[in-house]
Amino acid sequence: MDVSDVPAVPEWLPDHLRADGIDSLYPPQAAAVEAGVTEGDSLVASIPTASGKTLIATLAMLAAARNGGKALYIVPLRALASEKKAEFEQFEQYGVSVGVSTGNYDSDGEWLAEKDIVVATSEKVDSLVRNGAPWLDRLDCVVADEVHLVDDPNRGPTLEVTLAKLRSRNPALQVVALSATIGNAGELAEWLDAELVDSSWRPIDLRKGVHYGQALHFDDGTQEELRVQSSEKPTAAIVRDTLRDTTEDGEVVEEGGSALVFVNSRRNAEAAARRLANVTSGELDGDELAALDEIAEEIRGVSDAETSDDLADAVAKGAAFHHAGLAPRHRELVEDAFRDRLVKCVCATPTLAAGVNTPSRRVVVRDWRRYSGDAGGMKPLSVLEVHQMMGRAGRPGMDPYGEAVLLANSHDELDELFERYVWADPEPVRSKLAAEPAMRTHLLATIASGFADSRDSLREFLEGTLYAAQTDEQGRLDRVMDDMLAYLRVNDFIEETDSGRLQATALGHTVSRLYLDPMSAATIIDGLRDADDPSALGLYHLVCRTPDMYQLYLRSGEREEFTMEAYEREGELPGDTPSEFEESRFDDWLSALKTAMLLEDWASETDEDRITDRYGVGPGDIRGKVDTAEWLLGAAESLAGELGLGSAVGVREAKKRVQYGVREELIDLAGVRNVGRKRARRLFEAGVETRSELRNAEKPVVLAALKGRRRTAETVLENAGHRDPDMDGVTPDPDAAPADDEEGMATPATGDDEDQASLGDF
Repeated sequence: MDVSDVPAVPEWLPDHLRADGIDSLYPPQAAAVEAGVTEGDSLVASIPTASGKTLIATLAMLAAARNGGKALYIVPLRALASEKKAEFEQFEQYGVSVGVSTGNYDSDGEWLAEKDIVVATSEKVDSLVRNGAPWLDRLDCVVADEVHLVDDPNRGPTLEVTLAKLRSRNPALQVVALSATIGNAGELAEWLDAELVDSSWRPIDLRKGVHYGQALHFDDGTQEELRVQSSEKPTAAIVRDTLRDTTEDGEVVEEGGSALVFVNSRRNAEAAARRLANVTSGELDGDELAALDEIAEEIRGVSDAETSDDLADAVAKGAAFHHAGLAPRHRELVEDAFRDRLVKCVCATPTLAAGVNTPSRRVVVRDWRRYSGDAGGMKPLSVLEVHQMMGRAGRPGMDPYGEAVLLANSHDELDELFERYVWADPEPVRSKLAAEPAMRTHLLATIASGFADSRDSLREFLEGTLYAAQTDEQGRLDRVMDDMLAYLRVNDFIEETDSGRLQATALGHTVSRLYLDPMSAATIIDGLRDADDPSALGLYHLVCRTPDMYQLYLRSGEREEFTMEAYEREGELPGDTPSEFEESRFDDWLSALKTAMLLEDWASETDEDRITDRYGVGPGDIRGKVDTAEWLLGAAESLAGELGLGSAVGVREAKKRVQYGVREELIDLAGVRNVGRKRARRLFEAGVETRSELRNAEKPVVLAALKGRRRTAETVLENAGHRDPDMDGVTPDPDAAPADDEEGMATPATGDDEDQASLGDF
């Protein structure tokens, strides 16, 4: 189908697409148009990665915008939200406005009302529904990217309920659901009253197979020799083969490509990247080495943790690792360098397969088992997960083909991997809504937001969910619903009126607006009532005991260490310490304490590298815990105010300390934009102790405290409201130089390379 034949889209779009090199649609895209996606019809598109899913969504959204409508693009990850927003901003030149929102769960996002296209995570959209964002009623088109994630036990129910609520609010709403891997796409299409485009077409071939012995064995029955030298591992041999050009008679007939290696743990990702850097380093030219050196230096500046140096060392040689323990900026730099083909090989945990645009020539699924606590050992990955990884192979316009291979250690395993993954269809996605945590959270939100006001109307709403469409277990939904309604009543989150109607209490409305799991709210309320003046550690421990905080697990040998800490600091912790004989509860208590002590260290200005070493975490883990604690402490402050408890001031201080990563005396100063924890400490030691003092500070003192960085000093003074922030001609005061400034007062040659290394600046 020629792009000029697409109906109901803006007149400028065909020329814009042609300028991007798109003259005609791929077959799945044409099928979507023929199914009415540009004319307001709902659609489920189950098509492979790189086959044009995003353009299908774009056509639907621009068609809605052409008619004065509004579109919402729901993504599973914040990183994907930023990527999609940047992609859609190309249409702003034609008057299409784009907004993105991923945080602030207690906001109605009023500023988004004027945007034509809004990109948001499913959690943010759920919070917008809870907070009564009126512009949601004006939606014409909703896109659900990676819709197979309704199968995820943690995030799936939120996406499912959000789609059900949006459709309930607007029965004429167009829903466009996208995925590369749905085993039961027809069932999802039926649930959404949508047309189905289910295609295996790809713009370039993807060959799947298994490496065994000295050869690649492919799904089409062919074999290709790929020898493994006696001194190397199969992964290294495959990566080396991927990177090298193919030549015939001295002529390059096919340039080498990049490789993406999936492993089952962070430690394995880092170890594999270190080893494979010795392979990639030999395939780099001088220009690439120079560019990688610059990226490596930027990586070192992101964090002062050892992880930054390890990652930078690998990147300088053309390899990298990628996992959730990295800081967001780390991951961005790696992804960008990999897309630019400067980094030749990335070793990643499966999180990288979750939709971020990182295609490669060859994907190696090195580890197809991972540890499962439920299974008590190693457990095979699902077909869906492995197919998601394999789908990363091959980029149209850069790769002539894509290849995805697993590794076998025996002939029996070779056969098993073909049967289990290569020839297998992905599992059907199944709703996880009936699980108690999901049900109690979404029942309260449904009542508080006015979607239902009785057991019957709740049941009617739930009938519109995927769970109701899939379940063949009559009565389970009613049982879980009734149990959770009883829980919400006991904790005073809902009540029944004299006329028999269900309604949220004032406390219940607050809990829903704050986007809390009701069990988290109950835990926090009980803890605040138990302690009149809790310490910062006590408050950190309290929020770390909630189901909304992912606790650090206890490593081998740590139980005794944190048991001693628990008894030594028992008086600071709200609530009664469980008995050691209640092993599960006691271990949960200790895990919460370990997590709380990480937060305490961060809020006590402990260096980031010491925190990562002590707790066995990465910079990204610290950032995640800090963000979650800040949110939960903000919720605790609101709950304390709602209930008239006297601990609100202490909660607010604990929140600010963890937000900025500082002790009490630096809270005011660290709140100035661009100051952060390390600069605040240097200013404080130079005699500038408050925001007010910074506003009126002597410029030589500030310049000295900030280690001679003139642009930094000007920015900080400007943000503080200083009457004259200009640093031209200012000489640093030597008496105000920080003790850790080994370079003296000379301004760095680069002018402003600050070794701030603060999570607060990420």
